[in-house]
Amino acid sequence: METVITDDGVRLWASRSGGGEPLVLCHGGPGLWDMFEDVAAMLTGAAGAAGPAGPADVVRWDQRGCGRSERCDGPWTTQRFVADLDAVRDHFGFGRTALLGHSWGAQLALSYTLAHPERVSTLIYVSGTGIGPVSDWHGPYQENFLARLGEVPERLARWRELTVGDRERAVLQWSVEFEDRDRAPAHAGRMADPWFGINLACSKVLNAETRRTWGTPELYAACQALEVPVLIVDGARDIRPRSAVDSLERALPQVRRVVLPEAGHLPWTEDSEGFWEAVASAVR
Repeated sequence: METVITDDGVRLWASRSGGGEPLVLCHGGPGLWDMFEDVAAMLTGAAGAAGPAGPADVVRWDQRGCGRSERCDGPWTTQRFVADLDAVRDHFGFGRTALLGHSWGAQLALSYTLAHPERVSTLIYVSGTGIGPVSDWHGPYQENFLARLGEVPERLARWRELTVGDRERAVLQWSVEFEDRDRAPAHAGRMADPWFGINLACSKVLNAETRRTWGTPELYAACQALEVPVLIVDGARDIRPRSAVDSLERALPQVRRVVLPEAGHLPWTEDSEGFWEAVASAVR
């Protein structure tokens, strides 16, 4: 484990493993922490778990104020998080690196790539929500969320009883992210182990920023001008409408998209072979 110091003095938790092509992983949220231990193990060949993308020189990190990184008062802006990601890249001596971002982390990785295209060899955009307005997808997502959690009425009722930020509530909420409904509670419980607590202030401010700034003509134009290869990976059973990502796919000049038909929001969990094959083609 290593500590990355940002230009404003905040300490970020980071972990490096493997060897080969550099790859920095950007976790979801905002306000969560790195949950890519299994992904890193497969990409680096740890414990005999080498996938077709490995070995790679993989860096995981916890975003500002989250997880194992130093608790701080922000600032909670995409610009600040892009600078933090650049500090991680620089700390490990990567002149250029591949980036893999998941969910909110896909948005962060895209924002970084737009800001520093010369420092990114390829972008792997996993389970994001595209570059259109949040209103394009959030309503159907909420409907799908309530319908899926409501498959077991007791779970929905319990979720509504609990306080935002509570571990049990988070596990119930995350259980909707998996297509395999029998195994979903166990998968969600694993996401919360270890539990570091959700940074609710970070989540609230960054989500509000996205609602204000995503879907602009300037963002579309920036993506249209991007000269970095991009791989989009979707789980077809993600409860966020995958049509939201069409906006990004249409805008990018160098893009390939892989849709895994039986996977949800965390596609490496439910279709590891398909996920590794897709990632391998990009990392190599």
